[in-house]
Amino acid sequence: MLRYLISRLISLALSLVLASIVIFAVLQVLPGDPASFMLGLNASPDTVAALREQLGLTGPAPIRYLHWVAGMLHGDFGISYTYRTPVADLIAQRAQISVPLTLYAMLLTVAIALPAGILAAARRGRAADVTVMGVTQLGIAVPNFWFAMLLVLVFAVQLRWVSSGGFPGWSEGIWPNLKALTLPAIALALPQASILARVMRSSLIEALHQDYLRTARAKGLTRAQAIRHHAVRNALIPVLTILGLQFSFLLAGAIIIENVFYLPGLGRLIFQAITQRDLIVVQSVVMLLVAAVIVVNFVTDLAYAAVDPRLRSRA
Repeated sequence: MLRYLISRLISLALSLVLASIVIFAVLQVLPGDPASFMLGLNASPDTVAALREQLGLTGPAPIRYLHWVAGMLHGDFGISYTYRTPVADLIAQRAQISVPLTLYAMLLTVAIALPAGILAAARRGRAADVTVMGVTQLGIAVPNFWFAMLLVLVFAVQLRWVSSGGFPGWSEGIWPNLKALTLPAIALALPQASILARVMRSSLIEALHQDYLRTARAKGLTRAQAIRHHAVRNALIPVLTILGLQFSFLLAGAIIIENVFYLPGLGRLIFQAITQRDLIVVQSVVMLLVAAVIVVNFVTDLAYAAVDPRLRSRA
């Protein structure tokens, strides 16, 4: 297990380094002069030169990259050109919304998908299976932003159960903020839960035909006990992989959903930074989101090893 952990840590470090190089190159080297892009075509040369000096763009690209990485390691992401505040402060403020929203959506995804997938596999070919597969097919087909607007129309405009958007702030208490995040979390979770339920069903159906399950039944376990104690554990292996990938989809989907519900999170921040040409914010937030996805995949690999001992023995 120690060798497996060390190999995963090395892979984690290399992935972070490669991601930082790509992001830095795309946003600061490949487009040309970032200062000219941020100020527009009509900016005077003196203004462009002053901004280049302010952004630290006067040195060679490798030196600037090392300064950027060193600053991030110390929590210094630079100063936002638009907001004139440290980017780290902006990220800290917006993460208080995006992180709970993503975790809430992930919790809903798992809570919906796993029971639905297990039910469909256990009742294969029956009405429950057909119903679950039909609903999940609809969930995959419906765009989450359209579903988000439908939720607003029904629950905010017609029923008036929740507000149509905005975020009251955690100082107002947990319940008002959970209400504000519920519709966005449902909109994010629907397509991911549909995918995960179908994966869970397929994986569990395959597990139900394995020899170890027949052996468990021969030892006196009921079908439900054999599924619960043996089949589900083995069926979770591909499900964990999908969960790790879905985290990145939830982060990316939050950019659209946060704008639909006017949530001041990281997704809305990066959208505003792109429209305002604030490359410092874009670079920092994108790196943070990529790092979060890489770390979650690392945790998924560890969970994989915990579920499947064969991975530990091969490491």
